[in-house]
Formats: sequence, C-alpha cells, structure tokens
Amino acid sequence: MGEAHASGSPLRPDETAPQQAGQAERQPQWTWLARIRRPQGRKGEVFADILTDFPEKFAERRRLWLVPEGASAKAGRSAAPREVALANHWLHKGGIVLHFSGIDSISAAETLAGLIVAISRAERAALAEDETYIGDLIECELVDVAGTTPRVVGVIEDVDRTAGPVALLVVRGGDGEILVPFAKSYLRKIDLEARRVEMVLPEGLVDLNAPEKA
Repeated sequence: MGEAHASGSPLRPDETAPQQAGQAERQPQWTWLARIRRPQGRKGEVFADILTDFPEKFAERRRLWLVPEGASAKAGRSAAPREVALANHWLHKGGIVLHFSGIDSISAAETLAGLIVAISRAERAALAEDETYIGDLIECELVDVAGTTPRVVGVIEDVDRTAGPVALLVVRGGDGEILVPFAKSYLRKIDLEARRVEMVLPEGLVDLNAPEKA
C-alpha cells in the first residue's frame, strides 16, 4: 500500500507502531535512523537512540547524514545536513553506538549530541505491500469515499501509536482535530504522489471524534 515513521518505522492498517518523538518536525526528504545522545567511550564514539525498525541495516550503510533537529537548529547550529562515513557500530543497552570517520575524541563527539542520523528517502528499506511509512502519511489529505460524493475530512498531522491496538490518524479538520482509526477495513487507497488517503468511514465516526462545539 506504499511506504509509513519518514520515517524509519513501517505501519500496517490495524497495527500500532513504536512511538517516535518529533515526527511532525521531520524534514520530508529524510528518513530518521537514530538520535545522537552523548559521547560513548574515548575515541569519538557516540551513543544514539534507535529510530528505525531495521537497525541491522546499519551494517550495509557506510554513508549517512547528520541532520539538526528543530531545537538544535534554533540553538545556532547550522541547519545544513552533513554527510559522514560510518566506521563502526554496535548495539548497546537498547540503543546503538556509532563511530564516524574523523570523529576521534570525546570533545569532537560532544558536538554531535542532538543530531539526527538519517538517510535519504530513496534509500529506505523496501516494505511489504500492505505497509506504509508513517512519515508518508503526514500532510496527506484524508478523504471519506463512503458516499456517492467524496468528502474531505482534513489533513493528517500525526499518527497516534499509543492510544490502543489500532493507530489513530490525527487529522486537522475545519472544526479542529479529528481522530480516525487506521483500520484496514476502512482503507481503500493511499496515493502518495497526490498526497491523498481514501477511506470508507462508518457513518457518524467523524462527528463522534470531532471536537465539541461551544
């Protein structure tokens, strides 16, 4: 059904994906793999949180990009992505240790804290037919095609993966935020080129999940 957590985390309808902070701030050309937290060791290694469902792919990736997250850029750090060579890596205590060529000291590693390790969207891992990268759903128009005339529900702003067994699309409608289950039985089509998601929604669902009017 196309590629879903710009992410580096795939999502099927009727499924919950891992929580990944900052999804709405992600730049659309990048897929995030890890967030650098701190130096690890004395030779320039850094410890990072894993933001991908495919950490084993680090073994195949020798060229990566370091991309400032919103807060890092606002703090005065250059917003220009920086290409780096991955010299070594290993999993460690729920995260990953990365060593980039040219980063050979603790002081050099400290300058990388807060940066996002990313690849271009074109390099993302291939997904099964019924999987979608969460980031691809963001800013798509959600259209209800249950009736004879398609009805625009709003624009998908985020995906809530913590509300229950089924992920919820957080949709910005004309009257505010609307929550729509990303259920396979509702889904009809995802057209990423047109930035459009078509679903057959049960009667009253949009009104039930819409904000109350004063």
